[in-house]
Amino acid sequence: MTGSCGGAARSIDEILGEARARLRRLGPEEARAAMASGAVLVDIRSQAQRAGQGVVPGALQIERNVLEWRFDPRSPARLPQASYHLRVIVMCVEGYTSSLAAASLQDLGVAGATDLAGGFRAWQRAGLPVIAGPVVPGPVVPGPVVPGPVVPGPVVPGPVVPGPVVPGPVVPGPVVPGSVVPGSVAPGSVLPG
Repeated sequence: MTGSCGGAARSIDEILGEARARLRRLGPEEARAAMASGAVLVDIRSQAQRAGQGVVPGALQIERNVLEWRFDPRSPARLPQASYHLRVIVMCVEGYTSSLAAASLQDLGVAGATDLAGGFRAWQRAGLPVIAGPVVPGPVVPGPVVPGPVVPGPVVPGPVVPGPVVPGPVVPGPVVPGSVVPGSVAPGSVLPG
């Protein structure tokens, strides 16, 4: 079978196997030791996953869809620490997406990129520190560091504003929390897209 670009089509299992063959994957304790030696643990889980599962103290939170732009040393959207010599450990929920992401970083020239085998769940099963509780968009919210399972706290989402934001005058009058006045966006709102 051929793919859309004329090459042989490969299954996701084949692609994952090829990615992992290039990596020296780390277990949770190895990842923790590497962090203590200067490696950067990058959590590519979504904000919703972090809110429901907790976060690893000291991990850099970068969602998967922007990872390459943040770590490509030649990208105008790169992080200040982006370097071809940076040791990056990518973490997802179970260690599948992180393998593909780490291989992608290697393709960019970040030779020290690898991933956490078993992902966040392996970290948690190992009894390593996890920050539990409410997680809101923005900087990491300080909270108690607890070993083992995460006790989910309440998620504090903003109201969702459906459809496009259209500039226009703000209609005077009382605004009920959670309501949307046509032509305005309430602070803390989550906009689609």
